[in-house]
Amino acid sequence: MKGEAEIDRLPLDLLAHIFVMITSFTDLAQASSVCKKWKQGVKQSLARRESLSFSGRKMDDDSTARLVRYAYSLKDLDISRSRWGCQITDNGLYRISLAKCVSNLTSISLWGMTGITDKGVVQLISRAHSLQHLNIGGTFITDESLFAIADSCPHLKTIVLWSCRHVTESGLLVLVNKCRKLESINVWGTRIPVDCFIGLFTISPALQIKTGGLLLNVGSISLWPIV
Repeated sequence: MKGEAEIDRLPLDLLAHIFVMITSFTDLAQASSVCKKWKQGVKQSLARRESLSFSGRKMDDDSTARLVRYAYSLKDLDISRSRWGCQITDNGLYRISLAKCVSNLTSISLWGMTGITDKGVVQLISRAHSLQHLNIGGTFITDESLFAIADSCPHLKTIVLWSCRHVTESGLLVLVNKCRKLESINVWGTRIPVDCFIGLFTISPALQIKTGGLLLNVGSISLWPIV
């Protein structure tokens, strides 16, 4: 067509491939508003992404859930809080849990999300049956979340519970007993007593536990002072 811009002649598939390379969600939103073809290209680019990270971005429940909903191929979801932080609540986790990709997620990071509780975590985790790696450190979860993880995530390999001061020995015992593929737990900053680790190693001798800057295993626990 006379006067048509060169980029407008690009096939939709190629346009989507270009948009996949854009990491700024603000830029994607602006591109989506250019025309119908670009909007469709942005949607297709999101559908191809296997990883999304909102860490350090000013995201809320609505914007995060909307982006995840279009990311049909998503495997790795990072909504960790950093300096600027994601303002995600339990409602946001619930809306994310309704996305088609959640059952295929292998990695989720909710690190430092102080605005979430067991309610939102349970709703999300209960649908993440393929999960292998979970970082939920720096939150206020309790054993209720650990019980849900134990029941819903049989493929879990690593979990970070850094400074989760409301989880207890009971929650960890259930988690390790049901998640038989679990390889590593980070409990630094929690209130878990040292003698609990012996019980965990009894259930899973190959388990590695990170606490207080140390990496404990079944071989080193015998050298740990128990009061």
